[in-house]
Amino acid sequence: MRIVENPHAKNIKYTTDHRERPRSVKNRINGDRHLNVLPDLDHRFNVRKTETEQQSLFSTRNLQFSYEDKEKRVLDKDAVEESHIEIKNAEILIEKQEDEMREGSTGISYGSCSRSRVLEKSRTGIVNVLAFKPPIFRANGGAMASIMPNFGLRRLPLLNKFRSTLPPPVRFHRSSTSIAISSSESSYEDSEEPKSNTHTLSIEEPQINKSKSKKPKPLFPKRGETLELVCESLAFKGKGLCKVEDTGYVVMCDRALPGERFVGRVTRKKNNYSEVTKVKTLNPHRDMVEAPCEYSSNCGGCRTQNLLYEAQVSAKEEQVRDLVVHVGKFSYKDPEFENVMKPIVPCNLQFHYRNKMEFSFGPKRWLPKEQMVEKNEDGNLFSLGLHAPGFFDKVLNVDKCFLQSEPANKVLAAVQECWRNPELGLSPYDCHSHAGFLKHLTIRSGRDVDTQAPQLMVNFVTSSYKPELLKPLVDKLAVFPEVVSIMNNINTAVGNTSVGEKEYTLYGKATITEILRGLAFEISANSFFQTNAHQAEILYKLVEDCAGLKGDGSEIVLDLFCGTGTIGLTLAKKVKHVYGYEVVPEAISDARRNAKLNGLHNATFIQGDLNKIGESFGKDFQKPDIVISDPNRPGMHTNLIKYLLKLKAPRIVYVSCNPATCARDLDLLCHGSVDQKIQGCYRLRSIQPVDMFPHTPHIECVCLLELC
Repeated sequence: MRIVENPHAKNIKYTTDHRERPRSVKNRINGDRHLNVLPDLDHRFNVRKTETEQQSLFSTRNLQFSYEDKEKRVLDKDAVEESHIEIKNAEILIEKQEDEMREGSTGISYGSCSRSRVLEKSRTGIVNVLAFKPPIFRANGGAMASIMPNFGLRRLPLLNKFRSTLPPPVRFHRSSTSIAISSSESSYEDSEEPKSNTHTLSIEEPQINKSKSKKPKPLFPKRGETLELVCESLAFKGKGLCKVEDTGYVVMCDRALPGERFVGRVTRKKNNYSEVTKVKTLNPHRDMVEAPCEYSSNCGGCRTQNLLYEAQVSAKEEQVRDLVVHVGKFSYKDPEFENVMKPIVPCNLQFHYRNKMEFSFGPKRWLPKEQMVEKNEDGNLFSLGLHAPGFFDKVLNVDKCFLQSEPANKVLAAVQECWRNPELGLSPYDCHSHAGFLKHLTIRSGRDVDTQAPQLMVNFVTSSYKPELLKPLVDKLAVFPEVVSIMNNINTAVGNTSVGEKEYTLYGKATITEILRGLAFEISANSFFQTNAHQAEILYKLVEDCAGLKGDGSEIVLDLFCGTGTIGLTLAKKVKHVYGYEVVPEAISDARRNAKLNGLHNATFIQGDLNKIGESFGKDFQKPDIVISDPNRPGMHTNLIKYLLKLKAPRIVYVSCNPATCARDLDLLCHGSVDQKIQGCYRLRSIQPVDMFPHTPHIECVCLLELC
């Protein structure tokens, strides 16, 4: 550091310190301030401030002034000329120059300042100002003592991205005694001010209207906060996808439909989105229709009855497309993608299409808020129906369901009519106290092989075996000609499952039959079977088309997750042999019985857990030409995917009831994974969405993969 003294002004000290240079833009311009400079500049410059204004700072970067004498000196009037400069587009350049100071001056004079200050406009459109030249001090009126370094406004970088946060530019006012900095929108301006005996440099802080400044909204809405939202589309599982205005933050709302504007309350925060509950609808959705079911607004079965069916299938197709692109990592830009992605196949039967419905007994009837004021006159609040959405212990009483057949609804009404009679001594199971007798009522529908007449199976799931308690119900239901089987499953566990540990036949036979693609299938109380037999005909036809069978009976088919063998058996007549794997023993028994029933002897069904396959897996069958995989909602295990990649069958037909896990598995089969050390070797040829369950968010997909 170097100190230079002027003998004519003993109390003026000029200190230079090149270490004071700002190192970043943050040091030059800082949010609420115009310029960021020395904190002790206030008392040294005797800066004027109003009561409501904050301290304004002025950076000299490499020169500090220290005034210890009351006789303060100010810059010459000629030091500043009037100029209009936009502060956000300006760069101020300081040219280092030297000049001699006249002896005997009582102030600081810049003899050649007017000559050296020039306004220049560069070719790039940036206005440059060559500002003041510092004085040279002479000691004792003779020899030059030393040269003082340059000072002034340094170059300000263009901060385009900070325009919204910067305060308005400043305006310079010059006078013979003071320089004031005030706010301006676009320029520096000079103005004459009244002379004053005090020589000071005053800096006026720009007036900021704090009342107009708005606090930025947080990105994540808080729990309990209400938002006005517009549903953009339906996401997977049928929830409405919305975005918060101004931030674009994603929120999901149950029962919100595309185009609907509503008020929602934030209920929970997830990893990258929040869930809201609809409080009030402001504008209905664009494809609104009247739901025929009185329970549709509160039941968790079919949520989208009030949405036009054409809009439902369109939304489902878009969901599959988005999942294949974002989860499966297949590109829209691929010229073959449009040929791969097939349009969705709608369902002709939009109601009464399910052949299985499961109802639950409850000790207390659940009512929506708007119906809480209503009370049951007889005081019996027992319920038989469907679980309220999101609750395992609350049951919405249902007298009629539009998803099951009309004969099934008659059986449900008959049970509802008599099971609450205190004389029968029947009590619903309480999942909290684990007391009670009746747990579930399952109604399955089928068709007679010869007459095509409807058949019904009624299954009572109870906590213990007490057939005498069920006898009044059995007698009442046996009068229906469609009822050919009444079963009793015993489930002593405290869980809410409907699969019994033991099974008893209370009336008729133990199975019913269903016809699918020309084959007869026996269905037991706990066996898996496609719940929409009408649409299953179309689904299995698509599977056969994707398999591309030669028809000469020379191919081997491996049917994974075969269930009761429906897919494999429909292909058995055209192939050499079918090998089916399933983890449920009862399903394997049904598959073997169905093969025998239809006279098919080239089908072998093996019980085993495909999620726990070992090195010995595959020794029970020949290398397949076609692999058919129909997993449950979690999709295929990584070990099974590795086995299929090692097996390298020419074709894989993937039948999925969950597009999300399907897209994940397709990504591994086609693209592989570096982290999991998986190398894909298949090419996706087609994806065919199928609407198996109208008015619900569920989607079925048939995918064809070929070996590269």
